Amino acid sequence: MKRPLVGIIMGSDSDLPTMQEAANILKEFEVVYEMKIVSAHRTPKYMASYSSSAHSRGIKVIIAGAGGAAHLPGMTASHTPLPVIGVPIRTKSLDGLDSLLSIAQMPAGVPVATVAIGNGRNAGLLAIEILGISDPRLVKKLLSYKKKMASESMRKNQKIS
Repeated sequence: MKRPLVGIIMGSDSDLPTMQEAANILKEFEVVYEMKIVSAHRTPKYMASYSSSAHSRGIKVIIAGAGGAAHLPGMTASHTPLPVIGVPIRTKSLDGLDSLLSIAQMPAGVPVATVAIGNGRNAGLLAIEILGISDPRLVKKLLSYKKKMASESMRKNQKIS
């Protein structure tokens, strides 16, 4: 079995529907990943351990989903040399805007890439693009994926004409 290249983490199992979309696109591109619940608030020592050891375990990119205060992506980034992609989870109180702002407003020196609220799929695609920097096979698959999206969009034009 191959070692995972992407770590998908989330603060709670309630984040799973959003984060599953990242897993789905990684599967589609045949990128091995691991998925775990890693709470910045309930399991901070585990979060620190997971984040600080990820690179030595072969992980190349971490996708971290979090809602509300959304500390997981930033705290993960503070413990790892790897790129971290934050996924703001839609919340009941502020519809995910609180999550988005929390993830996007990282202090200088702690970068976190951020995708749209609830967009686990784009987080997975961004992870694939990052991995593609050193994997021509993934670049080829990405080009094919984008070509397919363009074709689908053009077919929709025929339906509305």
